[in-house]
Amino acid sequence: MDDYLREIEGKTANDPYCNISFCGSSSKHCVWVPGPVIVRVGPSGLADAACLMEKGVPSLIIERSNCIASLWQLKTYDRLKLHFPKQFCELPLMSFPQDFLTYPTKQQFIKYLEDYADRFDIRPVFNQRVVSAEFDKVLGFWRVRTAAEAGEAAETEYVCRWVIAATGENAEAVVPAIEGMEEFGGEVIHTCLYKSGSVYKGKKVVVVGCGNSGMEVCLDLCNHNATPSLVVRDTVHILPREMLGRSTFGLSMWLLKWLPMRLVDRFLLIVSRLILGDTGRFGLDRPQLGPLELKNLSGKTPVLDVGTLDKIKSGDIKICPGIKRLRHQSVEFTDGRIENFDAIILATGYKSNVPRWLKENEMFSEKDGLPKRPFPNGWKGQCGLYAVGFTKRGLLGASMDARNIAADIESCWRTESKHLSAISWPYSMQKHILSDN
Repeated sequence: MDDYLREIEGKTANDPYCNISFCGSSSKHCVWVPGPVIVRVGPSGLADAACLMEKGVPSLIIERSNCIASLWQLKTYDRLKLHFPKQFCELPLMSFPQDFLTYPTKQQFIKYLEDYADRFDIRPVFNQRVVSAEFDKVLGFWRVRTAAEAGEAAETEYVCRWVIAATGENAEAVVPAIEGMEEFGGEVIHTCLYKSGSVYKGKKVVVVGCGNSGMEVCLDLCNHNATPSLVVRDTVHILPREMLGRSTFGLSMWLLKWLPMRLVDRFLLIVSRLILGDTGRFGLDRPQLGPLELKNLSGKTPVLDVGTLDKIKSGDIKICPGIKRLRHQSVEFTDGRIENFDAIILATGYKSNVPRWLKENEMFSEKDGLPKRPFPNGWKGQCGLYAVGFTKRGLLGASMDARNIAADIESCWRTESKHLSAISWPYSMQKHILSDN
């Protein structure tokens, strides 16, 4: 490691962006990063960078898109709001403005994230896709290789002591293979491309997936005079967004301080039945496990109703079984019915893409791209590898991870900073990187 540092120091004395021969190719641009490299600048990446900054540890964020929180800015529908009250969705070290709604809108949340980045002077390297991140056991450093998202041939390799995977659980859309999709002829899109029901006015649309997104898209379609049907393939817990004058989530968290989870689940289901009625009557059967226990074991989030259930009860939204296959402008369901539709919207969720670029098999599962160790211990791996935003506990879980990671890296940083200070480019190096990109 000492020889490696000396070589970097010598070759970058006058040009920190020189091509270092052991990077493998003269066309590859090598950059030494004194602090952690954070992959993606969503809420999780922002939280981690801010917590590190608070502790005096510089970091560099690499982002494949051209903006922060690209999932929120580019791949969410217009009517989206946070499902939980804002006090449960704050990132570390900065509260939401008091004049924001209790459940902030998409636009308000994006504004909060942009202000958060400005407050902590977080300036990512945009339009760079991480191709691979691999720990070099000989050198004792991580090599993070990126390519320009625009398709340029030149690559950059960032050499660093720590890597933080902040791509999260929702990095890529899940698009199921449905027989006959090429025959359908109408529009088939994932919710990541859906913006508003206004373009579907007067059309029959089938929405596949009955999670929070699927339910809200159906409601939005109704409000824009479309005729939606909702494919329900599994059991689902539907809870009112608020009960007894409090948010359901906040009330649940408070009750869990005093009661075991099963009793809290029983309470939630009793009150939900009093408010919403028997959802099973409308084709929305509940799972055997309670909503909190199911979330804890599988990560499956209950649906917080914002008005969709009333539309289902009134018949404005039709419940359908699973899809057997698609035909020309029609859908054949598993019960044998065939019905014509103009469009299909897939509310089938997202998945992690970590196995595609992270070259290790100890911390993350190849199957689902999530940390193998369960919450709350999934944030730390080996050799300076960390994960933030994979807890299946939303922004609260990401904030917990960010604080843990920053504290852990700080202890190493203080020990190693004197040794690494021979290469004297902490913040100046980062600014140089940003100006070049």
